[in-house]
Amino acid sequence: MGPDVGRGSGFCERPHDVGLLIQPANSLSNAGFVVAGLLVGWYAGRRERLGDVLPRLRGLPTAYAVVTVLLGPASAAMHATQSALGGRLDLLSMYLIASFAAAYASMRLVRQGSTFFFQVFLLLVAFCELVGTLDFSVPVVHDSGNLVFGVLLVTAIAIEVVLWRRAGRRGDGTRTELRWGGGAAGAMTVAFVIWNLAQGPWCDPTSWLQGHGAWHLLDAVAAYLLFRLYASERAIH
Repeated sequence: MGPDVGRGSGFCERPHDVGLLIQPANSLSNAGFVVAGLLVGWYAGRRERLGDVLPRLRGLPTAYAVVTVLLGPASAAMHATQSALGGRLDLLSMYLIASFAAAYASMRLVRQGSTFFFQVFLLLVAFCELVGTLDFSVPVVHDSGNLVFGVLLVTAIAIEVVLWRRAGRRGDGTRTELRWGGGAAGAMTVAFVIWNLAQGPWCDPTSWLQGHGAWHLLDAVAAYLLFRLYASERAIH
């Protein structure tokens, strides 16, 4: 995938000079995303599990499963090679999942359908790619790519809360089970705390127990729980 340019080298694990994986622990932990995506596909295989909204949106459960699975090899590409291309694939996979979450929440907020979703989704991915080209440092999250990823996730969470409260006030429409959203947000919050600590006091470059690997696994759990939130949406009367 090109020469080692140090992409991802700031995530604690010491580069290995032998073998196929420069950062083996950080690379292999991405298998969690593949498992999560396959679980999404398995769960979506029965229509009655998908609530009252997803079955009307042809192709979206499959798209979400694919995007979740892609997080694994894309992130592993960066940690395994530390190449520039690997880094770009890692960011692209992050943009895809965050754009999906924000677009799906926005679609339901304005009561539109699949066409609206895919339009917003593609626009958000393009916007992320544009922002990601800007070279500036950001406190805590480090760079513009991570910043726009985080902003989209926070936006998606905020809209999901608005949707849940709107359904409760009106007593009609559809409503999700908030426990799934709370679980996803909780897993991402813990993952983000570990992500930061693993670059500081919890860093052990030679250990196979890498905090950044825990970030991958917890984010995989969050991705699965987020889909369960979508699948829990049912009509209320």
